[in-house]
Amino acid sequence: MDAAQQEATARARELQRNWYGEPLGALFRKLIDDLGLNQARLAGVLGLSAPMLSQLMSGQRAKIGNPAVVQRVQLLQELAGQVADGSVSAAEATERMDEIKQSQGGSVLSNTTTTTSSSGAPTVKRVVREIQSLLRSVAAAGDIIDAADTLAPTHPELAEFLRVYGAGRTSDAVTHYQSHQS
Repeated sequence: MDAAQQEATARARELQRNWYGEPLGALFRKLIDDLGLNQARLAGVLGLSAPMLSQLMSGQRAKIGNPAVVQRVQLLQELAGQVADGSVSAAEATERMDEIKQSQGGSVLSNTTTTTSSSGAPTVKRVVREIQSLLRSVAAAGDIIDAADTLAPTHPELAEFLRVYGAGRTSDAVTHYQSHQS
């Protein structure tokens, strides 16, 4: 790989970090490990071709163009968390992956797949991810930051919201939310 290709790959991974909270290679590897998948099975569940998945993982492509695929990624992340905490068995996970594969996406803020805490409320991380997905499905992180800069003089709270939730990392947005709840 020459210097220009390395630079393009690094830029794509940085964009992925801005859009999805981490490079897709790392995110997809976690899903593969946590759910016991191989790349071909993951591509099938997401509704991507194996070459497209490989290009996203390697940084040859930066963005997932289909919002339904982004939502499936989020559903798989949620499922992986449930498998890790023991609330979903391996057999149930296989069934759920088949359901996720069949899902057409729909509303990013669908209540039918929202993870809930023991109190029945959606988890903060899930809500943050849904907000991020919605914002990132309509604009790139740089565009969101530009919008925040434009809004800052007259709407500072909205500008902060856009910066944190639209262009920031999921973990930072969760911390921001929790610090404003106390």
